[in-house]
Amino acid sequence: MPPKSAFAGFRFPPEVIVGAVRWYLRFNLSYRDVEELLVERGVEVDHVTVFRWVQRFTPLLADAARFCRHSPGDRWYVDETYVRVNGVWRYVYRAVDQYGQVIDVLVSARRDAGAARRFFRRALSTLKVTPSEVVTDAAPVYPAVLDQLVPSAWHHVEQYANNPIEADHSQLKHRLRPMRGLRTDKTAQVIIAGHAFMQNLRRGHYELAVDASPATRVAAAFADLALAI
Repeated sequence: MPPKSAFAGFRFPPEVIVGAVRWYLRFNLSYRDVEELLVERGVEVDHVTVFRWVQRFTPLLADAARFCRHSPGDRWYVDETYVRVNGVWRYVYRAVDQYGQVIDVLVSARRDAGAARRFFRRALSTLKVTPSEVVTDAAPVYPAVLDQLVPSAWHHVEQYANNPIEADHSQLKHRLRPMRGLRTDKTAQVIIAGHAFMQNLRRGHYELAVDASPATRVAAAFADLALAI
């Protein structure tokens, strides 16, 4: 018996659902913007439904793509940025490698050793890769965490060395700006991880739709992934 499709029970066809999720992750759109674009194409969907699609299918699509993901580099740039979730500031731990691949993201209520440890454990267990160099700011929590989890890595804290990840934060902030606010830590994690997934896809860090033109690669990749879930 074939596995049940993730789209089973949904009123709209997979191409509509995946198209809406792709638009939301790719462009600086709100859920209402996506609702309007769908209505223009004869598909009447409430923006709350679009939100539910994004929350439901973004992790499934990213998970289906993990087998096609390129192995990250051995130099990781790690830093935290800030986002508002339901009016409260949250920390977002992020890392990129020397090729611009987003390693992982983690939304946390705290900026402490526990959060840093969770972030590195997630990244190391998911990717099965150990970096030889980790570049951070001078936050005092990192040395002990790195000594525990990646003792073989060189911990680099030289001034300006962490510019790649600090610059990359701006891509996330640019995407979050049109949104009407993140409501919970859980939904924020899905959206921020989905943004990282889209960044990596557009930057060519997945072996997906490699024969498609650059302009159609993301759409082709999402169509392929829809078949896998």
